[in-house]
Amino acid sequence: MTASAPVFLDVDGSSIAVRQAPGAAPGIVWLGGYKSDMLGTKAEALSAWTSREGRAYLRHDYSGHGESGGDFSDGTISKWLAQSLAVFRRFSVGKQILVGSSMGAWIALRMVQELRKANDDRVAGMVLLAPAPDFTVELIEPTLTDAQRHDLQEKGFFAEPSDYSDQPYIYTRALIEDGRANRVMTGPIDTHCPVHILQGLADPDVPSGHALKLAALLPADDVTLSLIPDGDHRLSRPEDLDLLLRAVGDMVARVA
Repeated sequence: MTASAPVFLDVDGSSIAVRQAPGAAPGIVWLGGYKSDMLGTKAEALSAWTSREGRAYLRHDYSGHGESGGDFSDGTISKWLAQSLAVFRRFSVGKQILVGSSMGAWIALRMVQELRKANDDRVAGMVLLAPAPDFTVELIEPTLTDAQRHDLQEKGFFAEPSDYSDQPYIYTRALIEDGRANRVMTGPIDTHCPVHILQGLADPDVPSGHALKLAALLPADDVTLSLIPDGDHRLSRPEDLDLLLRAVGDMVARVA
């Protein structure tokens, strides 16, 4: 059953859709991927699990995504990060575990940095699925074609067919330029909490080497890397969802 209607939080003029379920701490905070929404398969599986466990659960749609207002093409990492921080600060109470999928893992890593700057140490753990931090710099820019570079320069964006939607992916010049200002994989990453990475080896969008590079930048005693031999980028098969829920449950037990 789908969650009840969202509430809305205004963040810098964008109406951000939020769903919150009360429960025990540490709570679970879902951070979705690029062009995904908070009613996707993994987010809903977590909703059912947290309900059964009596655990707090918080999720939202970035501007231009799902039920939130705004134009997708106006989005940047900085803008979606600011919205995620605003939702976290407004709606979460006590210790939290961030669960970030694809781009959501980038948002999660940047959130920890910004929260620590503000002396907020409530992030107790992180579970990252097919993590895509720095994807604009590491995965998109090196593979741009001449035609795509031309479109970025002349039109301010280029479009790519999506395997997951009838609508193409839009990558804007603003997104790519802003991505450079939000890089996290430039040196050691101190999350101040344990991290569990789930990565499919059959992921066509984010190569497993990207997850390995991320893991190498995290404190060795606090990072777990689970490689799924036939896992794709979505990691939404029943066996993938079981692994996700086990990883989140183990993280709860570890940090509670």
